[in-house]
Amino acid sequence: MLEQLYTFLDNQRDLVIELQTQMTARPALCPSAGGIGEIEKAEYLKGWLAANGITDVEEVRAPDDRVPCGYRPTLIARVPGKSSRTVWLLAHTDVVPTGDLALWTNDPWQVQVDGDVLCGRGVEDNQQGIVSSLLTAKALVAQGVTPDFTLGLILVADEETGSKYGLDYIMQTKPELFAKDDLIVVPDVGNADGSMIEVAEKSILWLKVTVRGKQCHASRPALGINSLEAAAEMILKVRSLHDTFPRVDELFEPNISTFTPTKKELNVENVNTVPGLDVFYIDCRVLPGYDLADVRAAIRKLADEVEAFRGVSISLDDVQANQSTDATPADCDVVKRLAVAIREVYNVEARPMGIGGGTVAAHMRVHGLEVACWSTLSGNAHQPDEKSLISININDAKVMTRLLFDK
Repeated sequence: MLEQLYTFLDNQRDLVIELQTQMTARPALCPSAGGIGEIEKAEYLKGWLAANGITDVEEVRAPDDRVPCGYRPTLIARVPGKSSRTVWLLAHTDVVPTGDLALWTNDPWQVQVDGDVLCGRGVEDNQQGIVSSLLTAKALVAQGVTPDFTLGLILVADEETGSKYGLDYIMQTKPELFAKDDLIVVPDVGNADGSMIEVAEKSILWLKVTVRGKQCHASRPALGINSLEAAAEMILKVRSLHDTFPRVDELFEPNISTFTPTKKELNVENVNTVPGLDVFYIDCRVLPGYDLADVRAAIRKLADEVEAFRGVSISLDDVQANQSTDATPADCDVVKRLAVAIREVYNVEARPMGIGGGTVAAHMRVHGLEVACWSTLSGNAHQPDEKSLISININDAKVMTRLLFDK
């Protein structure tokens, strides 16, 4: 039966291209990035599910008055198995902005096909996970196969900006959705050979740092207080956090906590003005075991030192904060079954690992659910000329299909 399904999947190259092309042409950007949300992509996917015989579909709408339709849609679909125990495949429909268009070879919203390679915004993050999930469902329905476990697909909104309008909303409004013995896989993390099963995540803290000085003419700098100089000093002090939080954990790569100044907002328009306001951001990825309150306190101490020396005022505001949860046990059922499926399809030995990035898995682990994140990824998410391999879309679907059979 598995070989029958695998053979069907091997012949789905054209469908992979079609799905990726149609989804990419519907940019699912969050409103904070100037987008209208996931509505157009969700409507397309809802139509595709119905057209392909997947009729048990529910739409959950999280209210959001920032988007024209007034909500952020998440789709929940099921293909019944012999048991109600469910293999959940949870992928996200939203994507990140393109960044500098000059860095793209072609229009990022039009998929380019070159042999086995697809290029376009979202083709890997997370449309590859969506496509593999849809192929799994289509194979079952088209071949008339009833798997041992029920297949559940969740195409969730708002993963890229914190999941408030996506999985968080699902967990609040449908707490009964997941059973404790369900097998939950998030195809949004991985490495190039498929050997990484993510079972733990670092805490995430994004801080907005606002430095206020006094603006003046650059020909008489003593009349002002240069906020850029103070911001630069604060940025350099961030390095010392690695000494404050030095622990190493080999489950993770990198195996340390990281504290990285990133985005810098415009201060003044012209060269001959000393800025009185500077805003920058710090991305903190903190190993489990450290409390984010302690990280905030350490950064506040650095800010106090800069304030005292430079005569500025500095405020710190959370942009995003997710305290790490307990890891998924490396010997739990979903991890063991997934490792078997990966071995059979890819002929590699997968191992549990931790990551610095955040996934929707954290929003389920906090409720005591055992979740494994896995996919076979080239690792170019969020980059220009984002790519995904057609063969990987198909072979990952084989791994998902294998999970549905209890042998």
